[in-house]
Amino acid sequence: MSDRSDRNQGLGRGLGALIPQRGGAHASAIDIPITRIHPNPFQPRKRFDAESLAALSASIAVNGVIQPILVSETIDGYQLVAGERRLRAAQAAGLERIPAVVRQLIDRDQLELALVENLQREDLDPLETADAYRQLMNRFGFTADDVANRVGKARSTVANTLRLLDLAPEVQAAVADGRLTEGHGRALGGISAELQTRVLDSVLGQELSVRQTEELVRRLKEPRPAPDEAAAARKTDPDLQRVEEDLRRALGTKVSLARSRKGGRIVIEYYSDEELGRLYDRLTGGTA
Repeated sequence: MSDRSDRNQGLGRGLGALIPQRGGAHASAIDIPITRIHPNPFQPRKRFDAESLAALSASIAVNGVIQPILVSETIDGYQLVAGERRLRAAQAAGLERIPAVVRQLIDRDQLELALVENLQREDLDPLETADAYRQLMNRFGFTADDVANRVGKARSTVANTLRLLDLAPEVQAAVADGRLTEGHGRALGGISAELQTRVLDSVLGQELSVRQTEELVRRLKEPRPAPDEAAAARKTDPDLQRVEEDLRRALGTKVSLARSRKGGRIVIEYYSDEELGRLYDRLTGGTA
C-alpha cells in the first residue's frame, strides 16, 4: 500500500499512526530541557485561551505531563512539532524538563502533524484551520484534494474553509473570536469586502441567523431597478444616500428613500411574517 494511503488510514488512529518509527513498535519518550526547545514555525494555532491554559498548568503542577510532546532534533536542541499547549502549561507550572518523543521530520511532516493534532483535538478556530490549509498548499504545492485527504475532510469542506481567508479583515476577526460562525462568514463571502464591513454591524447587532444573513446578502446582490427620477435624485444627493445606507444597516433589510417637493417617503421591504415581526419590534420596541 502506498505511503499516501498509509497516512490517510492513520488519521483516525491519532498521531501515533502518523509518526514515522525509527525502530520498534512503540515510540519511547525521554525527558528533555524545556529551555532547549524552539517554537514550531509551522504551528497553525495562533490563539491560546488563558483560562484553559491556566487549568492545564495547575493539573500539570500536580500530575505532571501525562502525554509527551513531539519534537524534531536540531543542531542546537529541539524544534517543537506538536504539543505547544502542554509546553506552555509546563513552563507556567515551573517545570524544567518535559517528556518528549523525538523524531526526524521534514518541514512538510512538521506542519502536517501539527495541523492534524490540533484538528483532532478541535483546538483550531476556523481562521486558523484555513490558514493551516493555505500553508500546506503554498509551501508544499498541495491541492485542495491533497489537503482533504491528509486531514480526513471532504474537499468541499476544505474549499469552504479556505474561502474564509478572502473575507474582509473585520469579518475574519469576528469569526476567529466566535462572534460570527463559519456559516455566517461563508454567507458574507458572497458580497464584496467593502460591503461585508458595512453590513457586519447589522448582522452582529441584530443577531441574525445564518439563514437571515444569507437572505440579506441575496437582497444586497439583487440588481437595482432601472434608474427613475427618485433614484437619480439619490445619486445627486450624498446625504440622502448616506441616510438610506444607515437605515439599511440598522434594519438589516432593503430600504429606499424618495424625496418629493413636499417631503418624501421611506420604503422598508420585508420577505416573511417573521421578518415583519422583527422589524416591528426594532421600530416600536413592542411585540407584533
